[in-house]
Amino acid sequence: MSDMIKGTMISYRPDIKVLDATIRDGGLVNNFEFTDDFVRKLYLTNLRAGVDIMEIGYLADPELKTNETLVISDRYAYFDIPAWKGAGIAIPVFSLKSEKSFGVGDFGDLKRMIDWAVSTHQKVIQILPVNDTTMSHAWIDSYPYNSISIYAFHPMYADIKQMGTLKDKEAASKFSKKQKELNSLPAIDYEAVNQTKWEFFNLLFRQEGEKVLASKGFKDFFEANKEWLQPYAVFSYLRDAYKTPNFRKWPRHSVYNAEDIEKMCQPETVDYPHISLYYYIQYHLHLQLLSATEYARQHGVVLKGDIPIGISRNSVEAWTEPHYFNLNGQAGAPPDDFSINGQNWGFPTYNWDVMEKDGYRWWMKRFQKMAEYFDAYRIDHILGFFRIWEIPMHAVHGLLGQFDPSLPMSREEIESYGFTFRDEYLLPSIHESFLGQLFGPHTNLVKQDFLQLVDDSGTYQMKPGFETQREVEQFFAGRNDEDSIWIREGLYSLISNVLFVADKKEEGKFHPRIGVQRDFVFRLLNEEEKNAFNKLYDQYYYHRHNEFWYQQAMKKLPQLTQSTRMLVCGEDLGMIPACVSSVMNDLRILSLEIQRMPKNPMYEFGHLNEYPYRSVCTISTHDMSTLRGWWEEDYQQTQRYYNATLGHYGAAPTTATPELCEEIVRNHLNSNSILCILSFQDWLSIDEKWRNPNVTEERINVPSNPRNYWRYRMHLTLEQLMKAKTLNDKICELIKNTGRDPNK
Repeated sequence: MSDMIKGTMISYRPDIKVLDATIRDGGLVNNFEFTDDFVRKLYLTNLRAGVDIMEIGYLADPELKTNETLVISDRYAYFDIPAWKGAGIAIPVFSLKSEKSFGVGDFGDLKRMIDWAVSTHQKVIQILPVNDTTMSHAWIDSYPYNSISIYAFHPMYADIKQMGTLKDKEAASKFSKKQKELNSLPAIDYEAVNQTKWEFFNLLFRQEGEKVLASKGFKDFFEANKEWLQPYAVFSYLRDAYKTPNFRKWPRHSVYNAEDIEKMCQPETVDYPHISLYYYIQYHLHLQLLSATEYARQHGVVLKGDIPIGISRNSVEAWTEPHYFNLNGQAGAPPDDFSINGQNWGFPTYNWDVMEKDGYRWWMKRFQKMAEYFDAYRIDHILGFFRIWEIPMHAVHGLLGQFDPSLPMSREEIESYGFTFRDEYLLPSIHESFLGQLFGPHTNLVKQDFLQLVDDSGTYQMKPGFETQREVEQFFAGRNDEDSIWIREGLYSLISNVLFVADKKEEGKFHPRIGVQRDFVFRLLNEEEKNAFNKLYDQYYYHRHNEFWYQQAMKKLPQLTQSTRMLVCGEDLGMIPACVSSVMNDLRILSLEIQRMPKNPMYEFGHLNEYPYRSVCTISTHDMSTLRGWWEEDYQQTQRYYNATLGHYGAAPTTATPELCEEIVRNHLNSNSILCILSFQDWLSIDEKWRNPNVTEERINVPSNPRNYWRYRMHLTLEQLMKAKTLNDKICELIKNTGRDPNK
């Protein structure tokens, strides 16, 4: 204990004969009480704490008068304790597979994954969002970041064996047969799984529902969650009744009225049996996830949840609390390694001014609900708390967006950089000189059907009816042949071929269009114009907003991150403002570090030994190819990684061998990050026997594809995984030898 005294504030209180030490380290405070005997012992052992010998000597026998206090303070606290490090696994719940699964992972499977984590000495299981995303009951609903409720869980995650047993033997036999059929599939059949589970829910609800809804457990759950549960249940009922989640099209209740909804939820109404079915399912989901949470805590494993940055514009929250959102814009992300055209998520953006007025109550409730089930969480796109990339409703790609909030530029300010501003820079630049490069053999067709000539210089403009990307999208709806896609994407590029975007709020203010240096409108500038534009572009995107966005984040994040005891991790990828790292460091939010996406622009690959301790390091995320997939994407890049980063001579193997994967995994476990959380696929890559034979099946999401089917499943069962001795022994050894097994 004496080693911990250095750099503390020490006060001796003779009235109660104890010594109080307040140890401060980055805002963390711990109080210790020491007796006179301990202080004298400290003095006699030559002051191993390193505090001045005369001060401690005086402290041990201060001769103070009654109620007097002597304070000795130093600036820094020092803890001679090895840095704790842990390892974990990242896998979506839907990807879990056991012998008892029903074609998709469920909350019961989480317990089996916890068993595997314990057996391999992993401390964290990270999952994707598990909220209900049911819009159309079609496979497109598989996207886990487009939820209809920030509270309700997706019904497909229910372990139906835990819910109860059907008394109808014939029906039970039918479901048993269907379970085997769906569970044998290599990937999730989203529609079949959900249709079958809903058939089961309806039958079991008729059998058990009345009894469950009358139970004390359910009544307690209902009272604690009524605020969100009732609107969610009614929304889901009306969505199916009116065949659309777009509540604006409902013939009744398109505008939320709490009194009307309360009346619909009364047990005597004709609507109640349909509404209460959702109560019943959510109650079971709550019990099952809570049971998995308690199981994890008992076994020393942290469940790490995921909070999406956005909500669907066709969601319970958009229906019940529209004042919190800007429904006339679309949230997304500027161009990055995931997508050269940016990403358009389609979510409404937040009305932060309104949220600030009630102390961010909406977010506080959301975080506190998460804390019931998770001990850590990932904030998806934490940059959204600094600023969000907002895209106009008429755009499909993300290139025509602008940051909100932001500080747009006036015409005078733009010209102060030596760049002459022209109104034509706000319109698509379309010229004969590059149409052939975009459309190839379709050039004449495009000129004839979609463009009109402006003058004899070869300048064109879009024809009426094709002036926005949404109009083009509508024209090509349902046309998925190669030629149609080529023409459609080319027209999108023409429409976004502008040099500036007008600010959505202030007339006469503008934003340089993101990533415009890759487009034809920039290439048409002369060298002097290019240099001047690049100066203002660099100032605007990399310097102008740093202090402004720092203040925006510090208005929101301190209160939110401190509202629960959960460990906070932020997904800080993409176009990162300089102020982000200081905010995250000040608030003790763990950053995300990925070697192939280094934050230092001087590096092609991140340096693992330079990662901050307060960080999560990983090899790949659900939005990226796995380690094995990445290795085969770009051989020249792989060769540079093989030689410069791994330090090997000669030609790189064309595939990532188990030995190479094990080396890369070991390197990451040896990083400076407090947590090394690897995807399930990357853990298995180290063992030839247990890795997936087909690397293309390992990819979970392709961000550039808005219609990606989220259906990845483990290629082996959790029962098989528990018996995979060679793999499990390797993982245990790697974790132990890299200092990430706190029990060893």
